[in-house]
Amino acid sequence: MAAASLPERASVHWRRPMDARRLRVYARAWTLTTVAHTLPLVVAAIGLFALEPLTAPVGLILLAHAWAIPELYANRGAKVVKPRRRHGDEAEATALGLLGDLVGHEAREVHARTGLMPERGALGIWLVGEAGALLVRPGARRVHCWCVRVQDPDLPSSDRIAHLLLALREDEQGFATVANHAFSGARWRVRRRLPGAQRPALEAAVRLGRPAGRPLDRLDRPGV
Repeated sequence: MAAASLPERASVHWRRPMDARRLRVYARAWTLTTVAHTLPLVVAAIGLFALEPLTAPVGLILLAHAWAIPELYANRGAKVVKPRRRHGDEAEATALGLLGDLVGHEAREVHARTGLMPERGALGIWLVGEAGALLVRPGARRVHCWCVRVQDPDLPSSDRIAHLLLALREDEQGFATVANHAFSGARWRVRRRLPGAQRPALEAAVRLGRPAGRPLDRLDRPGV
């Protein structure tokens, strides 16, 4: 391992390092899994409609299941950044001040509005929460969701974010290797399952990751 590697990588030594190529593999795997679960239901529903109109209620139930499966996957992914229980106001205020010293003005503003801290990395734009992170890949079509937590559950929320943020800065590849991959899907699908207060964080990630001169509407089209 490199000198800057996270010590936690030793506890998951069997995992291959997470890089851009493996992220593409994970993305394809999630897409294929979703298709494999939903396509048979859609085909069965169409077949029922075609063979016997009286079976339409059963076909509608199958379509409802086909719609719900990817929504449940996305909900699982979005929950990795769900806000946790807050500690005392004084401890939270102190931790928030220390966290603010680590980032710039725009990142502090995004965190104040959404509870998520944006951070630019080699793999994309990260949105770091208290017990997980979202990774908005270049192009802003796809989001990867990661579950990772600080060992001390009694830390204020901002301290937890600061610990994860520092780990991400020290070793981005190690951070993505150690964290548990919870979901990968289109940005619009993850956005639907986030609490309303956190949704602007995804728009902020799009702005941070947009190349100069590229129009925003090109990035806002849904992914696969």
